[in-house]
Amino acid sequence: MAILIDGKALAQKVRGEVAAAAAEMTEKGHKPGLAVILVGEDPASQVYVRNKVRACENCGMYSAKFTLPAETSTEEVIALVEKLNRDDAIDGILVQLPLPKGIDRKAVLRAIAPEKDSDMLHPENLGELASGADCLAPCTPSGVMRMLEEYDIPVEGKRCCVIGRSELVGRPAALLLTGKNGTVTVCHSRTADLAEETRRADILVAAIGKPKFVTADMIKPGAAVIDVGINRLPDGSLCGDVDFEAAEKVAGWITPVPGGCGPMTIAMLLDNTIKLAKKRLGL
Repeated sequence: MAILIDGKALAQKVRGEVAAAAAEMTEKGHKPGLAVILVGEDPASQVYVRNKVRACENCGMYSAKFTLPAETSTEEVIALVEKLNRDDAIDGILVQLPLPKGIDRKAVLRAIAPEKDSDMLHPENLGELASGADCLAPCTPSGVMRMLEEYDIPVEGKRCCVIGRSELVGRPAALLLTGKNGTVTVCHSRTADLAEETRRADILVAAIGKPKFVTADMIKPGAAVIDVGINRLPDGSLCGDVDFEAAEKVAGWITPVPGGCGPMTIAMLLDNTIKLAKKRLGL
């Protein structure tokens, strides 16, 4: 039976580190601040934003939430972003994704000042990551790496397989694993024999958004399985991209859904914001 990677407990540890850093900064005269922009009324996005704002406040950080109607134009969202770029009380800016149809996502993300980009999705920040620079990374892949580190799961010299190539998770996860000297394969919808690739992996990261897609026979015995997916089933319950019940009998380590990558994503958002604040203020 696999060792359960408790993302919830680890997220609490990270939040404790963030709270300590926030308190220290506040004592020096600056309370670190995060602005979150929500466009539209997507129920899942509303929950995510509410959780992020609450986590921010619980760690002693200043939070500013901006809710805009779905019919807001790209130019109006960019105008708000640019206003926050100039606001000294704000150290980090996050635009909740996905954005409603009709809004140019790339233009909005490009408008965020790179030094205030808590999600690390500005092209300049992604370019730094791709170049191999020692820099911050998008929140979910950062959480993946922190979990591997916390559970002493070695990356160097290991075969790593990432299913999914999104700029939000798959690609940056592959870059981070490569940076730790893993031998990385990125799989996607055009991969010829996916199961053959996944069965070779010592570390398997699933980030495709398909419920229970990764079955036990796709997993190398003893592998670390990191399930980034979160999917809602017809009965209202949540599950990941991995068939957890079957996979935990084969894997060496595994993340649950919920309680794995989700809590870590929010924790690393706060961690990124604190680090951006320190860098911006020269602390």
